[in-house]
Amino acid sequence: MSSQGKPSVLFVVGPTASGKTDAGLGILDALRNCGAVGEIVNADSRQVYRGMSIGTAKPTPDQLSRARHHLIDVADPSDGFSLAAFLELSRSAVLEILSRGAIPVVVGGTGQYIWGLAEGWHAPEVEANEEIRARLQAVVDAAGVDALYRRLQCADAKAATLMDPHNARRIIRALEVIETTGRPFSEQRTKVPPPFVPLMLAISLPRADLYRRIDSRVDAMLSGGWVEEVERLLAAGCTPSLPAFSSAGYREIAMLLAGILTVANVAEKTKVATHKLARSQANWFRVTDARISWHRERGDLVEEAVRALYP
Repeated sequence: MSSQGKPSVLFVVGPTASGKTDAGLGILDALRNCGAVGEIVNADSRQVYRGMSIGTAKPTPDQLSRARHHLIDVADPSDGFSLAAFLELSRSAVLEILSRGAIPVVVGGTGQYIWGLAEGWHAPEVEANEEIRARLQAVVDAAGVDALYRRLQCADAKAATLMDPHNARRIIRALEVIETTGRPFSEQRTKVPPPFVPLMLAISLPRADLYRRIDSRVDAMLSGGWVEEVERLLAAGCTPSLPAFSSAGYREIAMLLAGILTVANVAEKTKVATHKLARSQANWFRVTDARISWHRERGDLVEEAVRALYP
């Protein structure tokens, strides 16, 4: 129990390939040594999808067997998954874990998911409008995401400041909500303080080291069955236009299977896209953010997590 009289929830956040999965499991191992039980709540927007394991760096079967995990494999790629769905499922998981006397450890790098859960966001519950989405996507295809971001700045400047200007999918969603409801997107997203205290922990790596980890992981994925994974998804009826396929590498591999790209092309494009993702995540998780405790080593992060719970 925190000094505020609320239970504490640990968050392991940061850029892709920084070692969040291992850090989260390390915390659970340390908690067991203290006689406590922890459970993982996934906060990665692609690891929610069934059949997308290799390319999303989903925990391996061995890692999954070491602890109970929540919000892994909860959606089909063809169905999509929204911020509103994540907030509903993650809040339910956290409260259920706490009700059993266990400790939730939220692990992921999707900024909106992390801060939405930690700050008590309530996203607009507006159903998808495929006609509006297709029209807005056509703008991105013709003029680039910058053109759509400028449109959002004109329609709702406040919402634009809270959004990654390169994330076309989220910009489209904001404009879709605005057009559907006739109200600013920013006015429809409210905050209600959560019934827990978030403790934010992250690993800080020099950019060059992080890029090397990303590049090594992409090579390992491509040699470890990622192409076959995408082949199975396409055979099951998934199409590269699905939002789930916007995760770096999936559309590129689909182009490889179509004979448009080579393996070398795919590797290079995926590495560049993942470097860009890591830079984008830095906008959500800043080393200057006083709410986040940054560590150079995983062991230091684990030690602080235990000290925070058992001072």
